[in-house]
Amino acid sequence: MGADDQRLPHSVDARSLRRAVLIVAGLNLSYFFVEFTVALAAGSVSLLADSVDFLEDTAVNLLIFVALGWPLARRAVMGKAMALIIVGPAAVAAWQAAQRFSEPVAPAVVPVVLASLGAVLVNGLSAWLLVSVRHHGGSLSRAAFLSARNDVLVNVAIIAMAGVTLWSESGWPDLVLGCLIIGLALHAAHEVWEVSEEERQSASRW
Repeated sequence: MGADDQRLPHSVDARSLRRAVLIVAGLNLSYFFVEFTVALAAGSVSLLADSVDFLEDTAVNLLIFVALGWPLARRAVMGKAMALIIVGPAAVAAWQAAQRFSEPVAPAVVPVVLASLGAVLVNGLSAWLLVSVRHHGGSLSRAAFLSARNDVLVNVAIIAMAGVTLWSESGWPDLVLGCLIIGLALHAAHEVWEVSEEERQSASRW
């Protein structure tokens, strides 16, 4: 296998992936401002963590757009950087959760549900755009797709949490979900790191 074989095999795949990640980056950056504002107004830790995740997705997709033309070894390094970026929102959620554990306050349910429904649409569209190109960029495109897919699951969980909050009038469901978001982010980071390590080992053999 030569050096050219370590790059994306088909230019059409590269163009498709570049176009997809650029659109997804724009969608995520735009909705970050919406969800962040609602999260602060509603007092929701889980929604705030999810809004920060929109910034993470923006960074991941923009970095993919830049790094697609790199050889396999450099993409592997960038993939590990993606894994570390995914950990960032988890740290923010953990900090917010720690601040609330002494006195959990129930978030406002209606704005949380409305913002989460919008997030489902944005993340669902992002996952749909990325699903057909997720294998074209190795760990980089894998990072983007995993993040979008996991975000849809998180958004649905936040809506369910809002229903439990309405019934219980407690802030604990919001805090518990925040902790689950942390675990989901760490799992995604672990998967991306593993794929990056496989790419690094493959590149070192040639």
